[in-house]
Amino acid sequence: MKVVILCGGKGSRIRDAAEDLPKPLIPIGGKPIVWHIMKHFAKAGFKDFVLCLGYKSEKFKDFFLNYHSYIYDFTINLGKPHDLVFHEPFNESDWRVTLVDTGDNTMTASRLRKVRKHLDGDDEFLLTYGDGLSDVDIPMVLAHHRKMGKIATITAVHTCGRFGEIRVNDGEVRTFSEKPRRSRERINGGFMVFDNRRVWEHLGEGEDLVLETSLLGPLSEIGELAAYEYDGFWQCMDSPRELDMLNALWASGKAPWK
Repeated sequence: MKVVILCGGKGSRIRDAAEDLPKPLIPIGGKPIVWHIMKHFAKAGFKDFVLCLGYKSEKFKDFFLNYHSYIYDFTINLGKPHDLVFHEPFNESDWRVTLVDTGDNTMTASRLRKVRKHLDGDDEFLLTYGDGLSDVDIPMVLAHHRKMGKIATITAVHTCGRFGEIRVNDGEVRTFSEKPRRSRERINGGFMVFDNRRVWEHLGEGEDLVLETSLLGPLSEIGELAAYEYDGFWQCMDSPRELDMLNALWASGKAPWK
């Protein structure tokens, strides 16, 4: 089963943190966040990836073409530049990565449409965003999808509170919570599953189709969108503050997704 990762956005809200890199290549602990996402899927046995590229797609191509030297320490004989010795076991030798340039300004659902031909042959495929980390059990999401029998399943997560929350009654503050750890509502955290036989009839043509409004919303209206509710770790990387937090978690040795 293939894993589609949306990697085409510009990440304008985090541009100051890494102006020369597309968002999924911004490093956590020295390695791109998309690498951490891929490692999580690979640990669950899903190692066939399709990356939907857009903004600075050449950066992704350079990273994967030179993957060994970016990830592992090595020794090079300058007289024989192809005579390289890598000093760690290569754990990703069975990964298959398809890089597809889906356009600089293409929206998320349209990017998915453009990689359809690379998904042929599978009854289902997985889809996630290139900027969200979690320790969610992927096989459990897949099992829930099959149990529900819907066209699509999303992983519904709680967001971490960015601001203090208050509850007001008759003009009086009844409760005050300073930056609660999680909000009461859920959002789509990615880590989705789609029925590859049925989803395409619900996805139109064009460059401006947004996943949430052009596909997931309409599927929910006809009762074809399931949700796997997950209360464990999930965190997106939308701001320099969140980038710092994820790096601190990795440095502590207690990163939940590791």
